[in-house]
Amino acid sequence: MRKPILLTAVLLSLGACATAPVPNPGPAPSTNDGLGALAPRLAADAFLEAVRTEDLQAIGATWGTSRGPARETIERTELEKRAIILQCYLQHDSYRVLSEVPGEAGRRVVRVELTRGDQKRQPSLHTVQGPRGRWYVENVDLAAVRDFCGLE
Repeated sequence: MRKPILLTAVLLSLGACATAPVPNPGPAPSTNDGLGALAPRLAADAFLEAVRTEDLQAIGATWGTSRGPARETIERTELEKRAIILQCYLQHDSYRVLSEVPGEAGRRVVRVELTRGDQKRQPSLHTVQGPRGRWYVENVDLAAVRDFCGLE
């Protein structure tokens, strides 16, 4: 007689623990609005990929200052001129990240090795955190790649 009571108690307990299905609200809102990156190295990766693919919009979204992306802080024609110059100096076939170290005032310095044909250069990309915690490439050591602009 005791078994049916125990079984009933267990079944009632399990029923009390069950929850009603919750409707799926869909995907969570994305924190990636295409501007900057979540980390300094990711900003360098996105910036170099934008340069390699000659994507001026992506360059403007990954290059910037603590105020935000260049495409929101620099007038469009000026941004295009600067991006074309950056493309000339930083165009590459491949790259690899050599290091990431602290920079001044909370910045991070990402040192990369760019390969273009049989030439290799090692510029530093200085990154900075901007609005919404996003990281941007703020400055590039163009002296390290000054001869890349004339290579074909």
